[in-house]
Amino acid sequence: MTTTPKALPDAPASARHDWRAPAAACTTVILWASAFVSIRSAGEAYSPGALALGRLLAGSLTLGVILLVRREGLPARAAWPGIVTSGLLWFGLYMVALNWGEQQVDAGTAAMVVNIGPILIALLSAGLLGEGLPRRLLVGMAVSFGGAAVVGLSMSGHGSSSVLGVVLCVVAAVAYAGGVVSQKPALRHGSALQITTFGCLIGTVACLPFTGVLVSEAADAPVSATLNMVYLGVFPTALAFTTWAYALARTTAGRMGATTYAVPALVVLMSWLLLDEVPALLTVAGGLLCLAGVAVSRTRARAARTPVPASEPEN
Repeated sequence: MTTTPKALPDAPASARHDWRAPAAACTTVILWASAFVSIRSAGEAYSPGALALGRLLAGSLTLGVILLVRREGLPARAAWPGIVTSGLLWFGLYMVALNWGEQQVDAGTAAMVVNIGPILIALLSAGLLGEGLPRRLLVGMAVSFGGAAVVGLSMSGHGSSSVLGVVLCVVAAVAYAGGVVSQKPALRHGSALQITTFGCLIGTVACLPFTGVLVSEAADAPVSATLNMVYLGVFPTALAFTTWAYALARTTAGRMGATTYAVPALVVLMSWLLLDEVPALLTVAGGLLCLAGVAVSRTRARAARTPVPASEPEN
């Protein structure tokens, strides 16, 4: 009589079929890419602070309604330091600085400077969260940053640049990185919806000093600009930040940061399709480099598998 070889234990279903986190990350990237098209329209009628406040108000209202319907309530007390920090840095300072910076520099310069954000996320998460710096992540980010630089160079020269604008873009990148790294620990103590909702509320409160400007500019703004501002709040903020938090809770901050390097490539494609802006070959090449780098950073090194010897036959 012989026994059959022992089968390797099955991986949990969540590990083998967990498509939700990648789908959430893809949703975030697509919606954040669409935000650049909407910001271009809304930014012609709204100043940086007013645009940030209007976007956050729409996002907070949307998230608040969803939170009440789902009856999730308040997150645990341990989540609040991360919520407050990410709310002030990412939802507040980042949005105002980015809106302002993009009015001071051309799109290419802004793209190059802001894209140091994922690199800062990887470095901060390695030092503060102990995530480490895998070789594939570093290689992928280097390739993607090179692609972002190519996209930026190909788009430069179509606007004015200033030292103030570059500084504002750097501030936006640092605020973005700090917000992501502070949000990661908070997700251990609350759901993605809770962390996003209250982070957005904190950012809204921080931007309330722009209320008077928002009211006066909304009275004269065209309907299309206001609708774009509302779109920014509902989709790239409420929905995309929630799907981001959902995916971030299930992977490292460094890998999630690297995923956003797909945004420049998608912006190029959307500008081509929606704004009839035909990209140069150099821009297309840079976008493909961004996507290639993201692909490399998202892969995992295959661990060598040790074969399990079959059981000896029994007599």
